[in-house]
Amino acid sequence: MNNNTQKKDNVFRNRNFRLVFLGALVSELGAILYSFSVSFYILEISENNAFLQGLYLALCGVAMLLITPVGGVIGDRKSKAKIMFVCDYLKGGVILLATVLMLLFREAEAQLVILFVLGILGNFISGIFNPAAGAIFPHIVREEQLQQANSYYAMKSSVESILGIVLAGILYALLPIHILFFLIGACYIASGISEMMIRYDFHPSGERLTLKLALHDMAEGIAYLRTKKAILALLASVLFINFFFAPVTGNFLPFFVKTDLASAQSYLLDNVLTPELWSSVFSVCFGISSLLGAAILSGRAQAEKCGRKAARTLCAMAAVMVAVTVSFFIFVDRGTQVNGFLISLCLGCLSVGFLISCFNIPVTTAIMRIVDKDKLSKVNSLTSIGTQGMIPIASVLAGVILEAFGGTALLAFCSVGFTITALTLLFSRSFREL
Repeated sequence: MNNNTQKKDNVFRNRNFRLVFLGALVSELGAILYSFSVSFYILEISENNAFLQGLYLALCGVAMLLITPVGGVIGDRKSKAKIMFVCDYLKGGVILLATVLMLLFREAEAQLVILFVLGILGNFISGIFNPAAGAIFPHIVREEQLQQANSYYAMKSSVESILGIVLAGILYALLPIHILFFLIGACYIASGISEMMIRYDFHPSGERLTLKLALHDMAEGIAYLRTKKAILALLASVLFINFFFAPVTGNFLPFFVKTDLASAQSYLLDNVLTPELWSSVFSVCFGISSLLGAAILSGRAQAEKCGRKAARTLCAMAAVMVAVTVSFFIFVDRGTQVNGFLISLCLGCLSVGFLISCFNIPVTTAIMRIVDKDKLSKVNSLTSIGTQGMIPIASVLAGVILEAFGGTALLAFCSVGFTITALTLLFSRSFREL
């Protein structure tokens, strides 16, 4: 293929894709700022209460899981673009309202209540938004451009994880929390403006959406998904993959930064980086390698099957998790060489970021190709539940393990469970057909 043809076929020439891309660029920046600031702010005002942080993550996860099936039904029956911009406007409005309330009520207990309510409401809205947003690409780009679109989308997320986390660390250190929240709310509103201009052929259903019809659609989605054995094998494994991986990023990293790193007499680059900014460094390492993986895949042809290679990728991730666990035990838990663990964790983030791109992009593309367009939102909602259904339990359990036994116990629990799950998927015959 010559360069002129490549330029003509580039998915960025598609106006709708550019609008979706731009909207996601802004809203995901807001999401990064929000998740970073809330994780540390809860620990800050609760005196490093790891259980309370885990409870927050669990309640937010439950809220999203409860509403996601409804989001899948709505996503297949309503305009996906309209769902996206309405949800972004709502989320921005809720965050701005919470900002005002936090200015009025300055007590730690009141602010914790506001943050918990905000997290639950925000995740309810995300449960409506995500199935529609995850199913819009097949409606606005050609099938042969799906891997390229997903790769560019992953590259965007990687760049944001590099720049956004650095920005989040700087803003969190410099600005009061209410000003940071105001900026986050503005990001979501700006995203909604971009998504309002998306246009594609949409034929609304003549049926009025009722509870009975919604339940029928959910049952239809489950029945349809049962015919896709490769996707079912993926869901069964990723359910446990996320259960064992989510606590590492959601519970362990903020706790390590706020306790082990913050209490160290000295640490690498302590004259330049605060403990919170070291959290940004980990994300930058992850983002750089994710960007590299996505960039490589953006120029490759879509493979007919990706199951076996994806399973091997997960096994490589398991090996990295085991290495990070051993490193923490040696350098931090049984030693005073926190710098050794910082270097090991950076290398681990570089490895995992690349491997996640190599897993997520081909698998997401394969699902978009396999599933019928008119059922993709429902399937996305069911896969979201299937893959994230145990994360709330994992968040609470991780908080308990951290409080009672410390970081080594949590990392060992997660790495062993992840390894067993990855090996199970490697030998799954059904998954090889994906």
